[in-house]
Amino acid sequence: MKDYMIRALAYNDQVRAYAVNTTAAVQEAQDRHYTWPTASAALGRAMTAGVMMGAMLKGDNQLTVKVEGNGPLGMILVDSNAKGEVRGYVTNPQTHKELNEQGKLDVRGVVGTEGTLTIVKDLGMRDNFTGQVPLVSGELGEDFTYYFASSEQVPSSVGVGVLVNPDNSILAAGGFIIQLMPGADEETIEKIEKRLSTIPPVSKMIQDGLSPEEVLETVLGEGNVRVLDSMPVSFECNCSKERFGNAIVGLGKDEIRAMIEEDGKAEAQCHFCRETYDYTKEELEAFLEEAN
Repeated sequence: MKDYMIRALAYNDQVRAYAVNTTAAVQEAQDRHYTWPTASAALGRAMTAGVMMGAMLKGDNQLTVKVEGNGPLGMILVDSNAKGEVRGYVTNPQTHKELNEQGKLDVRGVVGTEGTLTIVKDLGMRDNFTGQVPLVSGELGEDFTYYFASSEQVPSSVGVGVLVNPDNSILAAGGFIIQLMPGADEETIEKIEKRLSTIPPVSKMIQDGLSPEEVLETVLGEGNVRVLDSMPVSFECNCSKERFGNAIVGLGKDEIRAMIEEDGKAEAQCHFCRETYDYTKEELEAFLEEAN
């Protein structure tokens, strides 16, 4: 099944909902960064939440998710946009811990329980919108739930999950976001809370072959969900040789001159996709002409 996401309304438009399968996108991140299982789970959860939050944007708007916990994983950074494109990396991809007491990947143990979750939205205006909350659990689903309630004042439930095979490949990844619209009645809220307390983990639903549509029906009840649209989801990086070239020009003449004199060439690697770009002495000399 290819990765895709759906947007929906439920309970007579009192609820807004998103669900996504991100298995292939998280697998690509795992391939590019050689993440170990718990690191894969943490990065995959953040990418899954990030791509759904990106779908809340419009046009060319973009969003960055930054998780800075006190665990051994270091920072998680995820970029997404309104087109279902997502990319991400972690500071220490080869991080893993023994399974936790529930027999699950110990995401909290690698992320840490103290730190911040920051969301930066580039809405094409002069200043970006930034919202930041303290980490409340380190499991990430609860942290995104808290972010929506605290920073955006939208009562939400965020479920994200990743299952990893013994060979480190990604078995299943996906998630959902359920949000109450203003004026949602108590009866609807109680029904949803009751269902949320009894559903299986979202990663298990994806593993069992449930589509995003079926995930939302499991979460919200059959017949309650009205799907608005769907979009493909993929790991996409917008880096390029030209972009990194512009960054080298931005370093200034002294830095570029040092590169030419010391190595006679330069190499740049993208944090997000690990693509490497090489620059010859001639290219560096051209950058020198451009630099201030």
